[in-house]
Amino acid sequence: MRVVVTRPEHSARRTAGRLQALGHEPVLLPLTKAVHHPEIAEGALKQPHTGLAITSAEAVRVLALLGGKLTPHLGEAVYAVGEATAKAVGESGFRYIRTGSGTGAGLAELVASDAPQFAATLLYLAGKPRSPKFEEGLRARNLSFATAEIYEMTPIAYDDGAIRDTVVDPPADAVLLYSRESARLFSDLVAPHAPALAAMRFFCLSANVAEAVRTDFHRNIKIADHPDEGGLFALL
Repeated sequence: MRVVVTRPEHSARRTAGRLQALGHEPVLLPLTKAVHHPEIAEGALKQPHTGLAITSAEAVRVLALLGGKLTPHLGEAVYAVGEATAKAVGESGFRYIRTGSGTGAGLAELVASDAPQFAATLLYLAGKPRSPKFEEGLRARNLSFATAEIYEMTPIAYDDGAIRDTVVDPPADAVLLYSRESARLFSDLVAPHAPALAAMRFFCLSANVAEAVRTDFHRNIKIADHPDEGGLFALL
């Protein structure tokens, strides 16, 4: 299968290797690139908080830029959205990690299950744009938190010729979509070629991601049984 990988380049290479090992043809089309703000992370960590929440490994990459300034915080409790993020958190030196089910809503449930132990302010080290599910879940449970936007994912511009050469000719069989933003960006880019891509399947990490796919392609959506890359690969 020709499988479009929409992740940022540093993650896409790893995913491409996994696809090749399974006999598929990866097509790399990174849709965004990260802009890091370590100075915001440093300032946020200086404010009173009782634990950290992280919903992306990209936030861990920002923290790594702090070097030795991160050391005093490695004993803090960290709530990681899923196993991949938790692995990145652990590799960065944090010792007390609570791992969610893979979604923002699930992570909010996990935080709530530990209340009132962590009922004081939780510091959410977030990106922009992001799904609102985690913050909505905390608000619904009246849990105190502060959000620091320590990175942003900026779109990469592609002209229609590049999309045609990469995705349409020959038509891709499937695309892997890990976030709402990637689902929105990709479906907008390929919308002019919808007739040629009528058979392409949209493999989405979660129902939340699938909601951002244009209606033109809703008939081709498949949602992973569990919200991680393993779940996406099971759809192939």
